[in-house]
Amino acid sequence: MSTFPKNTWYVAATSDEVGDQPLGRRICGEPVVLYRAGQGAERHIAAVEDFCPHRGAPLSLGRVCEGRLVCGYHGLEMGCDGRTVAMPGQRVRGFPAIRSYPVQERHGFIWIWPGDPSAADATRIPELPWHGHPDWAYGGGMFHIQADYRLMVDNLMDLTHETYVHASSIGQAEIDETPCKTETRGEGGAAEVVTSRFMHDIPAPPFWKMALRSNGLADDLPVDRWQICRFTPPSHVLIEVGVAHAGHGGYEAPDAHKVYSMVVDFITPETEDSMWYFWGMARRFNPGDAEVTERIRQGQHRIFSEDLQMLELQQRNLAAHPRRPLLKLNIDAGGVQARRVIDALIAAEQQAGISAEAVAA
Repeated sequence: MSTFPKNTWYVAATSDEVGDQPLGRRICGEPVVLYRAGQGAERHIAAVEDFCPHRGAPLSLGRVCEGRLVCGYHGLEMGCDGRTVAMPGQRVRGFPAIRSYPVQERHGFIWIWPGDPSAADATRIPELPWHGHPDWAYGGGMFHIQADYRLMVDNLMDLTHETYVHASSIGQAEIDETPCKTETRGEGGAAEVVTSRFMHDIPAPPFWKMALRSNGLADDLPVDRWQICRFTPPSHVLIEVGVAHAGHGGYEAPDAHKVYSMVVDFITPETEDSMWYFWGMARRFNPGDAEVTERIRQGQHRIFSEDLQMLELQQRNLAAHPRRPLLKLNIDAGGVQARRVIDALIAAEQQAGISAEAVAA
């Protein structure tokens, strides 16, 4: 049984990863090559199976010539619909087509639909209103992690681990001491799991002290702090985070008294036990300072590197003890409810597949 839904949009790459050369990437167990097809005003992103129908060579080892994907083994040219277009000295009309994938480029990311192409609906790509907005700045990166993608969802929906894994940056005892609230809203592909925690009149941890100074605010005053984690299918987690000087309204405080950001997490399964993790932070303070953007990006890189080590070793333990039961605590509610949403989508896809087979028979 697959552990990930396929009739949905995943981030396959950032826009700047796909330039003049093709990019190979495994998505939901399937080898895909991304490239920029066409020329001039007709240039667009395309994605096909990373498999040359001639001898099975990876097309990602080839090149893009005049908007066509050219195999690096014998020069076979592919169209973005997966059909062979040409090959030196060879008629190719009868060559079998390889698979092509619905793909969209939006908000600085390349989104791919690995499931039924006829079901692809571009309106289901998440809107990111901060992208390109003059009041916001964004910096981020990507990690290739050897762990089940759902472990990252668990990790992001339970931020109590910050006290221990990220003690020197964003962790503090008050996170443990403040209960969180978790609820699921909606159903199916429109479901949303929200875990929120609001802390009041506490000291700012090191990362947020730096953020306060970056916005010209005092870093030695008590603050109100918030964490609002939003999971949406298949594996997107956006987290509203920030601090405000205590006594000014907390989350609702005017911009002059707070620093507010959105932690961006797009998690894409590579295989059953590995993932592509696209991370970043969009901030709504001092957006024009590139030095602040880079300082925050480097800080996030260090923080998420700590998660990477923990998750890969956790995956190793779980693989060694696949039948060993694990404890469920109150703090796990966000991850547990997110997994229920994922499981429901997978079950619905499987049932639809069974029904289609029955009709065909």
